[in-house]
Amino acid sequence: MNSIDIDIYMSNLINFFEKNPNDLIVLIGELQKDEFYNRLRDICEKNLKDGKDITISKEQMINVILDLKIPEIKKQKDNYINKIIQKTKFGDIILN
Repeated sequence: MNSIDIDIYMSNLINFFEKNPNDLIVLIGELQKDEFYNRLRDICEKNLKDGKDITISKEQMINVILDLKIPEIKKQKDNYINKIIQKTKFGDIILN
């Protein structure tokens, strides 16, 4: 019975974001929404297993978003650093 509650909760969450795609883009950016939904479902199942309410708290939502965005942020940072540092045959030159 409880997995049905999770299915209903996730269905409502997905329907909300399907009807409001801009809210999803603001929340997770260009990340894979399927991965986002899978992680949210995992949290709901964990909450159920721990005897808590299946709804996702703000803190849990933030943790999922950060877990998904940190690799993307690191990649952008690396690209930025590579633009500042010019690698030449004489060594690295920092364009500051």
